[in-house]
Amino acid sequence: MLSKSQISLLKSLQNKKERKEYGQFLVEGYKSVIEFINSPYKIEAIYHTASFDPKVLKLSQKINLYNISVTDIEKISSLKTPQEVIALVKIPQHSPLNNQKLRQKFSLVLDGVQDPGNMGTIIRTADWFGIEDIVCSDDTVDAYNPKVVQASMGSLARVNVHYVDLSTVLPQVGLPVFGAMLNGENIYKTNFGDEGLIIMGNEGNGLRPEIERLINKAVTIPRAGKAESLNVGIATALFCAEISRNKLGKQ
Repeated sequence: MLSKSQISLLKSLQNKKERKEYGQFLVEGYKSVIEFINSPYKIEAIYHTASFDPKVLKLSQKINLYNISVTDIEKISSLKTPQEVIALVKIPQHSPLNNQKLRQKFSLVLDGVQDPGNMGTIIRTADWFGIEDIVCSDDTVDAYNPKVVQASMGSLARVNVHYVDLSTVLPQVGLPVFGAMLNGENIYKTNFGDEGLIIMGNEGNGLRPEIERLINKAVTIPRAGKAESLNVGIATALFCAEISRNKLGKQ
């Protein structure tokens, strides 16, 4: 049984301020917990109900296991229907970004993306297409937000998410910068080359003017129907797919 103070601390990790203060976040559900166990992330504790057998996690390292009540799981969970296992994970400290880290590949850049579901989808999409780094403006939703972690389905364990001042960092990287915009070159006719940054904007406002000025080439997904805009998660997937197709065509 967890003490009131333990429950209070774990529950507080649903908030960004406390996650930053304690340097920890929660991962819920067997499949996602397994992904983080098999990653460089440090697992600080695992909480599970009596009906869950921790042996299925096949732990190769010593991790504190806590068999707790369903009531306690419900108290610390952020889900309406709590899972049987929750991991307490340490937030990693990524090395500073530099052009060498981002060269010879494509990375995503997010300017003010706010919706946790979109963020989780983008992380999962990046993982699918082998994109290792996502560079975010400081006001982009926190990658360790419980809804983001849940929506990423474990992919967060393999994708590095960085938070920076885009207007300062992007000019220093020295890579081609492609921006997703309504008035740009047709994505299916764009030569993306072998490396670069793909900037996706805020759900309602798109890219900020100061970020637009840093773009080398505006790119658009041609519209055949009458929808006003595309969901940023779907738009990101289309960009990733086209870049992947370009790369495969050169092999």
